[in-house]
Formats: sequence, structure tokens, C-alpha cells
Amino acid sequence: MRTAVRFGQHPPAQRVIVHVSDTHLLAGDRPLGGRYDTAGHLTRTLEAVEGLGVRPDAIVFTGDLTDLGEPEAYRTLRATVEPAAARLGAPVVWVAGNHDERPALRRELLGLEPTEEPVTGVWDLGGLRLIALDTSVPGWHHGDLDAAQLEWLREVLATPAELGTILALHHPPLPSHIPLFDILELRDQEGLAAAIAGSDVRQILAGHLHYSTSGMFAGVPVSVAAATCYTMDLARPAEEVNGMDAGQSFHLVHVYEDTITSAVVPVVDAETSGAFTAEWVQEMAALTPEERLEAFSRKRPPAP
Repeated sequence: MRTAVRFGQHPPAQRVIVHVSDTHLLAGDRPLGGRYDTAGHLTRTLEAVEGLGVRPDAIVFTGDLTDLGEPEAYRTLRATVEPAAARLGAPVVWVAGNHDERPALRRELLGLEPTEEPVTGVWDLGGLRLIALDTSVPGWHHGDLDAAQLEWLREVLATPAELGTILALHHPPLPSHIPLFDILELRDQEGLAAAIAGSDVRQILAGHLHYSTSGMFAGVPVSVAAATCYTMDLARPAEEVNGMDAGQSFHLVHVYEDTITSAVVPVVDAETSGAFTAEWVQEMAALTPEERLEAFSRKRPPAP
């Protein structure tokens, strides 16, 4: 049971978003590259999401939903994710990545005509606006936003949202220290910066890199989620970085009145200590702020 007591200076988050990226499913649940159990990792990720004990306002998947754009892989993705999302009462936001194929994605996930039209959308999450952009370029792995999509974005942003706007896209508008990703970067970042200038955009969510990172773009924080399928082993020289079957995670995004946080949630099976429990939290909640500091903040002398 959650306590309504405020322990610190900030009130509870106004909205909560689960940010997942780069599932890379293959038809027939084939292992990616002959080694990565992408379907199994996705299932384990969703179990972790449901184990959070929160009801998110949305679950956002920032691209590379499948590895080859196979219709069967999209159907498997939908059949895997939607029941979990329904139990959580959260809408699912699908974002296209460079490994996706727009026609199959549109038909199998969105029930739309299977065309090459960009996969975009706008969601009102109780006053928080979420905009999905499509940075995929048919036939290529780098990212881009054409003039029509940027103009559409400017038109949407012309009217501010009550709690501001979050953009979700696949290719992050950030540099990477890994050479291969800079080759496959988002092009025309100046155009995107101009489109969001002076708007209420508060955060950008992205994927593509297979490792968690963050930065600033045009004055807006950018949060990049690692992949559920495999991640990049960054503990190597940049020119030698490759994938590894470890470090999978997703992000838990909390939207406050004056800031947005993005926490990396590791998807691991590891034993944890039992020092902090729901009962402990309730005990702290029953104390006054001064008693709480005395009980938990004051340093105790070491035992003799």
C-alpha cells in the first residue's frame, strides 16, 4: 500500500511513462543473430514492468520493434504487449525505427492502410501531450525528418498542452562516441531544433543506440533507453564496441511540475536485500518530519 505522505520537497509525479526500446522481434521467435532470445527478453521486461506496482499513463516503444519488419513478428509483438498493457490500463505508443517496415507496422499494429506514410501520432495523457515522430527512412538505417513531418510537428506544437509535451522518436538527436552510430545518426537536426524552438516540448525519448544515455538538444533533455534484445558492451574501446546479452533495461519516466526524471530499470534476476519494505515505509510515514530525520538521516557512531 502506497503512502500519501510526502517525504521530501517534491509532490508526487503528475504522470508516469514506461519507456521501452529496440525489441527487434523475429518471426517464429527465431533468436536474433542466432544468439539473442528477443521474445524471451521482451516477456521478462513486461513482467518487470508489471512488477513495478504502478499504473503508467503510457507504455512507449521507441522503435526497432522488429528486426526485419516481418508481419508475423509484429503480430507476435502485439499479442505479447497488449495483454500486459490492458492489465495496467495503459495505452501503448508504437514508434517506428530503422529496422521496421512502415507498411507492415501500420497494418499489423495500428490497423491502418499498409503504406509508406510516416507513423506519427498525438496522445493526450491527462494534459501531458505525447507526440510520436517517425525518423525511419525507407531502405536506409540512418534517420531523418522530412519537411512535411516537421511542418506537421510545428502545427501541433502551435497550441501548448496543459502539462507540456514529450516527443518520442527512434534516432536520438545526440552524438555518440561509437563511430557506427554517428554514421547512422538523425540527419537535419537543425530542422528539428527549429521546429521545437519556443514550444512546450519538455523531454525527448529515443532509442536506437542499445545503451542508455542522456544529453541536451536545443535546450531540451534527451533520454535514450537501452534495448530489451541486447545491449552494447561499452567497457571496450569505441571502435571495438559490440553487442552483448546482458544489461537489458527500460526507463521509468516521472513527470513532475518542474522537471522530468528518467530512471534506468535493469531487467535482471538478482537477489536483493530486505532492508526497506512497505512496512518500513509506513513506519516512516507515521513519524513527524523531524522524527523521520532523526530515525533515518542522523549518522550513528560505529559499533565498538
